[in-house]
Parts: sequence; structure tokens; C-alpha cells
Amino acid sequence: MLSIDSYREVFTSYLHDKVQTKQPESLYGPIAYILKLGGKRLRPVLTLMTAEIFGGDHKEALSAALAVEVFHNFSLVHDDIMDDAPLRRGEETVHEKWNLNTGILSGDAMLIQAYQLFESYENDTFRGLAQIFSKTALEVCEGQQYDVDFEVRNDVTEAEYLKMIEYKTAVLVGAAMKMGALVAGASEDDTQKIYDFGRLLGIAFQLQDDYLDAFGNPETFGKQVGGDIIENKKTFLYLKAIENANTDDKEKLVAMFANKNGTDNTTKIVFAKAVFERSGASELTKEAIKKYTEQALKVLDSISVSDDKKQVLRDFGESLMYRTI
Repeated sequence: MLSIDSYREVFTSYLHDKVQTKQPESLYGPIAYILKLGGKRLRPVLTLMTAEIFGGDHKEALSAALAVEVFHNFSLVHDDIMDDAPLRRGEETVHEKWNLNTGILSGDAMLIQAYQLFESYENDTFRGLAQIFSKTALEVCEGQQYDVDFEVRNDVTEAEYLKMIEYKTAVLVGAAMKMGALVAGASEDDTQKIYDFGRLLGIAFQLQDDYLDAFGNPETFGKQVGGDIIENKKTFLYLKAIENANTDDKEKLVAMFANKNGTDNTTKIVFAKAVFERSGASELTKEAIKKYTEQALKVLDSISVSDDKKQVLRDFGESLMYRTI
């Protein structure tokens, strides 16, 4: 097996070879732009790694890995439009660099391109990849709609929030790993277990993303710090703050998140972060990140692969808990 950095290098090289700007440039230029901006490449790396963990060749999983990354970036292009986000990976978002219509249409083309990448696989493998991809793509859309709905609700529960991030983020991590297992011809039992491992890891990953959105370094995080606060997102941090804050802090925080335009953004971010810390929400979020990571690692223990291969995934999962980007 290769190192994580080596898988990332192999995938990045493959992406740059495959993603070319063609005519009309106004459609394909934005696609090349977002795909080549960089990013963690978490999902495609997991696809390649999982293929080899189950005895396959990572090169055979490259098309599936690229499909996952193209779909992921498609969702980011449209999410950024919905969130009116100015930055993605430290650079202008597609709709800011071009315009809204370009962002919508280029995103649509990316979704179609993702499906096309499965055409290189035969029969049962193609069918399995298409099925998990379609299921996951729809769940991601459901998760995004929950996220939008929650912005205008003041009664979002922790269970609802966890379901939202499972659909919006975690299922795609699970699907990325399941695709690698499918390409490698893993057993049905192991294929499901590696999906569950990835899904649980994805929940931890999103909780960490929420934490970094408030407390990350903007130079390394690559997105606007405090963006979730500005957009009134009912993150785990917010829900735990509402649950544990004193009455005065709770009332002020609820009022701020009920009115998108009523408070200066800088003031809102500073106050919300202070409440997150005073209420213990920041520490509770760290504990939740650890809990879901440990649940993922418990599933990993039951998968039918060698201990040295499990250790590769264990190290990867634990590294996500302490990431800063």
C-alpha cells in the first residue's frame, strides 16, 4: 500500500490529466477551476486506499475516485451559491469569480460528468457503483435541504442536526470507501462495514469542520471563519451553547441567529464564539468528534483485513480528529 500523501499525489495527477478546459470555455473553465483549487482530496484518497485494503489495484479505482471528487465539488459550487459564500479554499467561489448562472450550469455539468466516469466499469461493478452513487447523491441533496431549513428554525434538535450532517457530508465519505471496496470485489459484509466506518468518520469530520468554522485559522482553513455564524446555521456548537448557556447568553444568541441582517457580522461572530466557549459547547463538540471517531474505529476492528491494513485506516481516522484545515 502507498502512503496517504502518495495516494493523494496519484489522484491529483490523474485529475489534472482528465480535467481539461474545452468549449464552451465559459462552461468548462469553472469546472477546471474548482477541481484544481486543491483541497484535502479526502474522499478520493479513501476510495483508492480502500480498493487496495481489499486486495485491489488503486489504479482501477481512479475513475470511481474522480467521480466522487467531481460530485463533491459539484455540491460545493451549488452550496456556495446557496450560502452566498465568497471564498472556497482561500480563493473566490465559482459564482463570485463568474456569476450565478455559470455556477448553476457548470455545477449541473459536473453532476453529469460524475456519472459518466462509471462507464469504464463492467456489469456488476458498474451497477453497484451507480446504485450507491445515486442513493448517496439524493441523500446529499436531502441533507442540504435540511441545512437550509434549519437556518430559519429555532427548534432544531441535536438528533435532527446529526441526521443532517450524516446526509450532507458523512454518507459521501462512506460511499467513497464503499466504491473502493466494490471495485476490489470485497464481500458484501465487508463492503457494508467499510461504508459504516466511513459514514461515522464523516460525522466526526463534519463536526470538526463546524468547530474549525468558528475557531480555525483562516489562513489554513481556506474558508471564511465564522461563515456558519453569519448564515445562522444551527451547528452542534450552537445547539450545545443553547442547551448549556446562561439565560442572558442564550436569549442574545437566539435573537442574533433569528435575524440575519440585524447585527454586524464581526460583532455577531465575536459574541457567538465567546458563548460557545463560556457554555462549554466548544469542549462538548471536541468530545463528540472523539466519540464518533472511536465508533468508526470500533467498526474497523470487525472488518476482515489484516491488522496492518486496519492500522493505516486507524491512523487516518485519528489524524482527522486533530486536523486544522
